[in-house]
Amino acid sequence: MGFSGDELTAHGFRATFSTLAKESGLWHPDAIERALAHVEANAVRRTYDRGQNWEERVQSANWRVGYLCDLRAD
Repeated sequence: MGFSGDELTAHGFRATFSTLAKESGLWHPDAIERALAHVEANAVRRTYDRGQNWEERVQSANWRVGYLCDLRAD
């Protein structure tokens, strides 16, 4: 994409998505974390939380694509 590792990293993209998604108020924090492939830190909660927030993850991915397309159009 033309950026060096000093300018932009994969975690930078992840952090940007996480911030924008949380600030939008549209998505449950668990869905955002799963979209970023993060694992629940609490072992007990992780054991009993078998839902994967799939529909919300798909919707948030589509939202993210729309957001990026809008930025590119501007």
